[in-house]
Amino acid sequence: MHNRTPWTPEQAPPNPADDAAPLTDELAAVATGARRRAVRDGDRHTDTAHLLHSLVESDPEVREVFDGGHQLARVLGYLVQRSIGYGLRWQGTREDSGAFPALRKPGTGTGAWSPSAAAAIGRAVRTAAQRGRARAGGLDLLAALMADPRCRAVEVLERAGADPARLAARAAHRLTGADRTG
Repeated sequence: MHNRTPWTPEQAPPNPADDAAPLTDELAAVATGARRRAVRDGDRHTDTAHLLHSLVESDPEVREVFDGGHQLARVLGYLVQRSIGYGLRWQGTREDSGAFPALRKPGTGTGAWSPSAAAAIGRAVRTAAQRGRARAGGLDLLAALMADPRCRAVEVLERAGADPARLAARAAHRLTGADRTG
């Protein structure tokens, strides 16, 4: 049985073409999954922790940059606790680390993203383009999420005992093609 999450007027449709165009098909699916998770969690905006949760669940390359299964299990466990509201006060609030300006056009395709999430997606697209790639992938997004040390994704990783700087370095190393085996 599939539990369909209804679309709410506060959010843009789940996968607008303008958001997904510079993303790989896999990363577009991650973005869609993050938006669904935000709606299901009762959040008005999709934040960086929603992106991290969807990214870790669906991208094997991203999972490989973690320090083994134990660390990945802790991160996923913390993300699941967060999604059910255990021990957190984030539900219903908008993520704004202060590192990036707030979005001014909430009616656009990117309006459903927190400022930090929108900035991370934009940063992932730009870094992929700098490497000559037409579309950003999961490792691009992971590295982009780690660039904002005050975003929720980084907070989740730190609380779960993961080192965001180490994850960013590993992602960057894999993106440059220097280490494809781990």
